[in-house]
Amino acid sequence: MFSPEGPSLRELAVQALSSVERGYDLLAPKFDHTPFRTPDSVLSAVTTALTRTGPYDDGLDLCCGTGAGVDVLAGVCRRSVTGVDFSAGMLDVARQRVGVDGPRVDWVRADARALPFAPAFDLVVSFGAFGHFLPRELPGLFAQVHSVLRPGGCFAFPLVAPPGPASPAYWMLLGFDAVMRVRNAVWRPPFVMYYRAFRLGEVRSELARAGFQVELQALREFGRQRDGSPRVRMVVARRRTD
Repeated sequence: MFSPEGPSLRELAVQALSSVERGYDLLAPKFDHTPFRTPDSVLSAVTTALTRTGPYDDGLDLCCGTGAGVDVLAGVCRRSVTGVDFSAGMLDVARQRVGVDGPRVDWVRADARALPFAPAFDLVVSFGAFGHFLPRELPGLFAQVHSVLRPGGCFAFPLVAPPGPASPAYWMLLGFDAVMRVRNAVWRPPFVMYYRAFRLGEVRSELARAGFQVELQALREFGRQRDGSPRVRMVVARRRTD
């Protein structure tokens, strides 16, 4: 499915009926051949944007998967890069795939809701992982990110503008979320993956409550919508120096 190297429909069904952790362990060897991986165009645009505000010393890729965000960090961090994920399968693939010259790279298996780090990072990034967190989990998640950043440190991630009701993508994502809610109501363990649960307004409010100063940067490479708003933004949340 998706490409000859990607998972089959049967494999996806088995993964979807597993827990999130087990599902991604199974998906890991073929993850980079699915649409679930953040496109290279987005990774490149974020790298360019971060280059304008860096360099940074130590970076963390939150929910790193197979390590695409680690490649971004390696381009803007001088000393060290760390990838953290709770899927052992994803980390195994990342270790084999990612080889960078420059900063030291470390891999840590941990839950993003309980990060095992001191305030040791200048930059935290994340790509495509927030659909795995329920809205009620965002305060705790953002508090964890805040706790591992040094004063003045930055939490950055891209956010694509949601499609409008006139777009087929709107109804496709709405249908996907509805199917997942039904699946989680009748099947255990749950598989949390909701495309429409991470809304910009709520995200900004929760980041501010966690102690961040928040700004939005348009990623100009993706242009603007008909109403003039950016198609893709980078959320930049900075830990206050006080």
